[in-house]
Amino acid sequence: MKILVVVDMQTDFIDGALGTKEAQAIVPRVIEKIKSFNGRVLSTRDTHEENYMETQEGKKLPVVHCVRKTSGWQIHPEISPWLKEGPIDKPTFGSLGLGQVLKAYHTYEEPIESITLIGVCTDICVISNALLLKAYLPEVPIIVDASCCAGVTPETHKQALEAMKVCQIEIINE
Repeated sequence: MKILVVVDMQTDFIDGALGTKEAQAIVPRVIEKIKSFNGRVLSTRDTHEENYMETQEGKKLPVVHCVRKTSGWQIHPEISPWLKEGPIDKPTFGSLGLGQVLKAYHTYEEPIESITLIGVCTDICVISNALLLKAYLPEVPIIVDASCCAGVTPETHKQALEAMKVCQIEIINE
């Protein structure tokens, strides 16, 4: 079984509070990747509560975003129709829930062949989830499709890809 993980392709990260032109530019490629993927597609959703500004993240990144049940929290409307399963909500960069779900999927009867990650932000949530999944499933190839990712800046996007390479995560550009 092959797994595709669509990381945080939410309105606030694409054209909302923390949106970038790079995130907007990958939307068509993300949709095409989801549509053409031969395997199971999962997604994550950055989820904050009303007290976001009081959290450690809110103090370090004082931009309210992805607050539960707001329009910015929703998976982007161009992408959501292509996702068959509901997103895994996560309160921080890496999703322990995603790791637990994939570890449970990985059985002797049907092992996970590979896990590919796409989405935003390369330098925060994509890298955090790639490393977390590498820890949960060290013998499963973890792949990041750089053509379907965007970082906070182009420079930090590239830095994150290089850091993941060092941690034995395969970087592709399809």
